[in-house]
Order: sequence, then C-alpha cells, then structure tokens
Amino acid sequence: MKMIMPSWFDLMGLNPDAPEDETGIKKAAENIKAVIEHEVKNGIPANRIILGGFSQGGALSMYTALTCQHKLAGILALSCWLPLHRTFPQAASSSMNKDIPILQCHGEMDPMIPVRFGALTSEKLKSIVNPSKVQFKTYPGMMHSSCPQEMKAVKEFIEELLPRM
Repeated sequence: MKMIMPSWFDLMGLNPDAPEDETGIKKAAENIKAVIEHEVKNGIPANRIILGGFSQGGALSMYTALTCQHKLAGILALSCWLPLHRTFPQAASSSMNKDIPILQCHGEMDPMIPVRFGALTSEKLKSIVNPSKVQFKTYPGMMHSSCPQEMKAVKEFIEELLPRM
C-alpha cells in the first residue's frame, strides 16, 4: 500500500476485490520455487517439503504450492488469503498438488485479514484441491497474531504428515 517495509510483494488493499500485484506475487513465487528446486537438487525429496507462513508469507506459500510442479508434503497457512484467487482453479491446472494437505488457521478478531477472507479462501481451496485435505481452524479472540492452541494445531498437522514423508 505504498508504505516502505519488507514484504514479499506489494499490497494494494486487504479485501477480496482489491487490485493485486500480479507481477510481484509471481516473482516471489518463482523465488520460492527456486529454493525448492535447489533443495531437490541437494537431495531433499520434494514430498518432504512443507511450505508455510504467516500473513503475506502464508499467502505466498499457498500460491506457490498450488502452482508448483513438484509434489509437496503440505501447506501451513496462518492468518492469510489466497493471492490472485480469481486465477484459480485454472492457475493450478498443471500443479502436482491437487491432493496436498492444507492447514489454514485464522484469528476470529483479526483486524488486518478478517476471518471472512480466511473462510472465503478455505472455500476456494476446496474447489482447487481435494476438499477433504483442507482444514480451516479459527480461534476466538485471536487477532493478527498466534496463540498456543494454533501452534498446537500446527504441531499436530506436521506430526500427521511425518509418517508420509
């Protein structure tokens, strides 16, 4: 929003109808895909890689995984939204991650990314990937932050993935 701060891409607004920095989002996703490629070349199987993040990092993790050519282990998406949501499901048509487990968590009192945007994202995800793989958890009283219950859910999600990795 034209403020100087570190970020993955520019934010023009924080609502589902706001214009988006398509060039910046795609460039950031390509940077993450280059890291994945580097790890794969160094012997880490792609199916042992979980992408995750909070807020803009979670948004980028979702977009990157859903457009990735490698089959990844999972997505952790905390207090975020799906960038370029209007381009899906088409944008994911060649992705290897149609069956990827996703844990999406959101604070019910989040003033930055309202929980409604998280719920809309969850519904959109269910139209892109196997709906039974999408978990959407909300936390009463939590703002644009984290809480012990959320971190417990993250830990349990990772522990569920470990035997498959």
